[in-house]
Amino acid sequence: MVDADKHFAGTIPEVYDRLLVPLIFSPYAEDMAARVAAHAPGRVLEIAAGTGAATRVLAERLPASASIVATDLNPAMLQRAQAVPIARGVQWQQADALALPFADATFDAVVCQFGVMFFPDKPRGFAEAMRVLRPGGVLLLSVWDRIEENDFAHVVTAALSAGIPGYPSGFLARTPHGYHDPEVICRDLAVGGFSALPEVVTVAARSIAATAEVPAVAYCQGTPLRNELEAYCAEGIVVGTALAARAIASRFGPGPVNGKIQAHVVRVER
Repeated sequence: MVDADKHFAGTIPEVYDRLLVPLIFSPYAEDMAARVAAHAPGRVLEIAAGTGAATRVLAERLPASASIVATDLNPAMLQRAQAVPIARGVQWQQADALALPFADATFDAVVCQFGVMFFPDKPRGFAEAMRVLRPGGVLLLSVWDRIEENDFAHVVTAALSAGIPGYPSGFLARTPHGYHDPEVICRDLAVGGFSALPEVVTVAARSIAATAEVPAVAYCQGTPLRNELEAYCAEGIVVGTALAARAIASRFGPGPVNGKIQAHVVRVER
């Protein structure tokens, strides 16, 4: 992993929340919130909350008696999250998932939607989640399946590799889709201290947009792929977005476009 893979700043949080959240995160936020609500937790911690895609649905689905603490390492993402209307009060807090600023056995549920892939030390992150969970509490997390199972991300990556000489275009495959093996995830959970057998469910959904340009902009300008394109050349963002849009239109039509997305949802008890 390169440092730029974790750099969500500038215009990235706004584009991420405006385009990428409805494109790929919203269906899984609904799914995750339903799974969390089934445990009737009194106190919930969300780590790597990003711009609050799952947080907003948790706030709608959980009763007012359930408190929600939503954290992220990146201040710019939290600022965007706090700027978007939410159903009820949430405690927003900047925090490193590898060194959580909470006492032991504080939460009934720890939730992480599509954040674990960015942890530089995943077993350590899992150990922190276990530490702050009460006995009998539950960790629920989701990770993207391999990039070949996620149409738009796969097409964008292939288009950049083919269309820009010498450009690696590795971010999407390397990081968001780089932690997709359930055996590895279960092993890391065990190293982190979880002795219970994790439950892993693969969930497929559809990613739908009005035009091919929407996913092109979402991926090229609303993720750290933007950092990779900017580092490559001055016109990298313009060139990369255009290449991605043409490739998506070539495969799915100019719009509306409809592609497969797929993720693993993992549940493990403390």
